[in-house]
Amino acid sequence: MGTVVVGFVDKPEGVAALKRAIEEAKLRDSKLVVVSSHRGGDDFDGEASIHTDEVLAKVNRYLEGADVEHDVRHLVRGFEPAEDLISIADANDADLIVIGLRRRSPVGKLILGSNAQRVLLDAPCPVLAVKADPQV
Repeated sequence: MGTVVVGFVDKPEGVAALKRAIEEAKLRDSKLVVVSSHRGGDDFDGEASIHTDEVLAKVNRYLEGADVEHDVRHLVRGFEPAEDLISIADANDADLIVIGLRRRSPVGKLILGSNAQRVLLDAPCPVLAVKADPQV
């Protein structure tokens, strides 16, 4: 059985990535590993941690109804999210990584987000980048 790894954030692009990753895991008859990564520090206090735990509990319930083998990992290790995603994909010998992309301003379009760019360039497997539904 293979593995599909998805980077999840509680934003429209994260939801789009999760939905597509579920589809890919089913198509490939693979396990799905959901990675929620935070650097920690002052921006990730107790309140933010509690909120993330609540969101990931909802994600877990959603995945249970999706009928796909899954594992949800919440990482707060001080690394950039891209590092965590690549590390998990490598450790699980992933067949695919799914990431969400958000719309960017005209200036922002000159470069991808640093995490997305890092995943695309350094991933040990193919990467599928999805955009959020524009109506969300």
